[in-house]
Amino acid sequence: QVQLVESGGGSVQAGGSLRLSCKASGTTYTPYCMGWFRQIPGKEREAVASITQMGTTHYTDSVKDRFTVSRDNPKNTLYLQINGLRPEDTAMYSCAASGISGSSCAPYPSHFAFWGQGTQVTVSS
Repeated sequence: QVQLVESGGGSVQAGGSLRLSCKASGTTYTPYCMGWFRQIPGKEREAVASITQMGTTHYTDSVKDRFTVSRDNPKNTLYLQINGLRPEDTAMYSCAASGISGSSCAPYPSHFAFWGQGTQVTVSS
């Protein structure tokens, strides 16, 4: 069973930056795919970005100019650098991990088996 713990969220002003982290534990393998999602209460979960074990990335169009996903495989840690934060980026950000292999790393929830509890990002104008 893979446990995922996010950190790095907080309250920032518009235009600021944050770096979110997601540490995976309880696994002896490197997940094929890891990703970030976000959700606002009352709304559906939204894909943000994902990255394969080899570093191939996928981004939702609305964030690709401001968000950068990366991972450190030896540390089993996933990152999300967010620049130019906007009030509409306010959400709970969660990370997710797949199994050891997969056919696609597009950021669809069905591609992920394990989920973290999330870290809150709040952006004020």
